Amino acid sequence: MLLDLCWRRSWEVTDVQTSPPQPQVVGFEGYVPQPCVLHPEQVATYLFAGLLPEDLCARIDAWEEALEEEAEELADEDAAAVVGYQYDLSIPPGWRVGGFASWHTTDPSPMSCRICSTPMHLLLTIDSSEWDGGSGSWKTLEEQDLPTHRSATPTEVTVGHWGELNIFACPEEPGHPHRWSIQ
Repeated sequence: MLLDLCWRRSWEVTDVQTSPPQPQVVGFEGYVPQPCVLHPEQVATYLFAGLLPEDLCARIDAWEEALEEEAEELADEDAAAVVGYQYDLSIPPGWRVGGFASWHTTDPSPMSCRICSTPMHLLLTIDSSEWDGGSGSWKTLEEQDLPTHRSATPTEVTVGHWGELNIFACPEEPGHPHRWSIQ
């Protein structure tokens, strides 16, 4: 996979393009984003559950089990869906800058700079969808009534088998090569 990131400073951009540049060769249509409107939101993210201390994981598991038992006892069709740490509280789906990487497909893997060995930070996540059946809590307020399938994929980018691409950068030297994982 070829990944080419370019750093640009807004004050250095003199000619604003009216349409996005098109790549010369694309192996799959799902690799090129469709033009869409960006509405950035700032959200708090938390570490992937598999990286939390064992005692904290146990407390979260107990809390989730208690919520599930309570929901089963109520058995009310109008009751809200049970909240879960991984889907509802820790790492949101969708394209995002910074935060924490999800390791939901593989075990967590240390991402250290191959030049200086510094632990890398998540720079950017490119996701195949903005939300899914397991993460309705991250659906934006203005899109709550939209159907999930088409509305959840505004960029029409597909990563792997509907996964996400996490791109990591060296915090010590931005010019060091980036690393990536597909989840």
